Amino acid sequence: MADPAPDTPRRLGAYRRLLPYLRDQRALIAGWLVFLAISSAATLALPAAARFMIDRGFGQTDPEQLNAGFIGLFAVAVVMAFAGAARYFCVTLLGERVAAALRTRLYAHLLTLDQAFFERTRSGELVSRLAADTELVQTVVGSTLSLSVRSVVMLIGSTTMLVVTSPGLAGLTALVIPAVILPIVFLGRRVERLSRESQDRIADASAVAAESLNAVHTVQAYTREPYESRRYADAVTRALGTARRRITTTASLTAMVILLSFGAITLVLWAGAHDVLRGTMDAGVLAQFVLYAVVAAGSVGGLTEVWGELLRCAGALGRIGELLDTPATIASPAEPVALPRPLRGELRFDDVGFRYPTRPDRAAIDGLDLVVAPGETIALVGPSGAGKTTLFQLLLRFHDPQHGRITLDGIDLRALELAELRGCFALVPQDPVLFGATAADNIRFGRLDADEAQVEAAARAAEAHDFLAALPDRYDTDLGQRGVRLSGGQQQRVAIARAVLRDAPILLLDEATSSLDAQSERLVQHALENLMATRTTLVIAHRLATVQRADRIVVLDQGRIVAQGTHAELLREDGLYAELARLQFVS
Repeated sequence: MADPAPDTPRRLGAYRRLLPYLRDQRALIAGWLVFLAISSAATLALPAAARFMIDRGFGQTDPEQLNAGFIGLFAVAVVMAFAGAARYFCVTLLGERVAAALRTRLYAHLLTLDQAFFERTRSGELVSRLAADTELVQTVVGSTLSLSVRSVVMLIGSTTMLVVTSPGLAGLTALVIPAVILPIVFLGRRVERLSRESQDRIADASAVAAESLNAVHTVQAYTREPYESRRYADAVTRALGTARRRITTTASLTAMVILLSFGAITLVLWAGAHDVLRGTMDAGVLAQFVLYAVVAAGSVGGLTEVWGELLRCAGALGRIGELLDTPATIASPAEPVALPRPLRGELRFDDVGFRYPTRPDRAAIDGLDLVVAPGETIALVGPSGAGKTTLFQLLLRFHDPQHGRITLDGIDLRALELAELRGCFALVPQDPVLFGATAADNIRFGRLDADEAQVEAAARAAEAHDFLAALPDRYDTDLGQRGVRLSGGQQQRVAIARAVLRDAPILLLDEATSSLDAQSERLVQHALENLMATRTTLVIAHRLATVQRADRIVVLDQGRIVAQGTHAELLREDGLYAELARLQFVS
């Protein structure tokens, strides 16, 4: 996944993405800069204070001068302590707030993307971007970036004071600067590439873990725990190998710069010491120059240490930016058409054709024409892969057809505002989706403003009240991740209660009773029939016994309608439906 590293300036340009979030934190940034200036000024004052003590205190053996020097030195330390603490508070809180805002925006954007995006992107990788990449941004903004700015300020300040203190020795110091900069230029690009590759390998490992944990029942049922452990361990090992190469390169870069920097200090100290011996320079001046040189070298070393982190964060921002720049191909029109009220619920498919982006060589729906009258119950039957669930996805605009159109009460679905369109449907999927929340919250997901009485009424209609009332905290019982504290049939009834509570004019039932036992299915089927009586309903069913009372049965095969009519009419035709019926009803 690691692509060739672009040039460094363009990579660092990714930090521009942080500007909108930083603008919202002007007060913290101002406080950080003020306290940074104070602490930097205090640090730069220390060498001058040392020179004062050496020349005035020790040189003149004057106790008063010496005492004043130490008092001044302690005062500088006090200023450094309080300014440093305030700077740390401001910049660390800044990092937390920026990362929180970035996570929130990224997550909100991901929820708007179409199903095609999620078909080609692993959810574990997205979670890694939300966690690992934004955590890196938080670290850099809240620490590394501050250290970088402080190092730059200290480098400029100490370099200026080096020239002021001794222009001759400053010129000698300048001669070794190219030797310090060149390693950064040559090794920096390798650090940059390895940093991006390291984050990609971490994302790969997260994707493997998320995939296995989401399918833990299957993993354990097939006793594939050792296999999945090895697969994750291999991914972690690859990430570790990349991280080791990055760390080795960064460590080499740091060691080289520190060695060259302090080698330069030694050279300057040697030259200055000879000037002191010749009497052309005071000892205090040499001490001041050396201290400023130490500050300058430490600043260069500090920049070298954080350079890799800055590049890693730039890479993380680049990946986050790629997600934020991913457009939602399914979106509301600029000027949506309003649906008529009350909604009649007429659905029309006119010559609809659709191919999934991941399977462009095969038509999922091919030239389909179908009219569903208001209040009519249509059963969709056919073999697996016939296109039944695809029709539901097109109705909800998870995808748009490549040709033809679908209308609701005569209005093209693409002309409607997405929230208004999807608000017309209540979906009960074949595999119920429950959240790690209470039973009441899972039902209330159908309508967030529903009160307790409405939630309970929906549960009763779905034959879910009895087992929910028997839970330890009744409706306030946490159902666990993916509803693991309930059986499959109970999960399905909670999902049906959610659809009941939504009270939408059109029902989409995708094998809604597939997880129920015979007794529960009979009860829920009765509840659903009462709900369907005044609504347009589309039912997907493989068990034909559940759709015999539908107003019309539409038989699909390879994305086309091959027959439609009542149960009795289709049996007389002796086509695909009759064949399916014989397979199910004849022992």
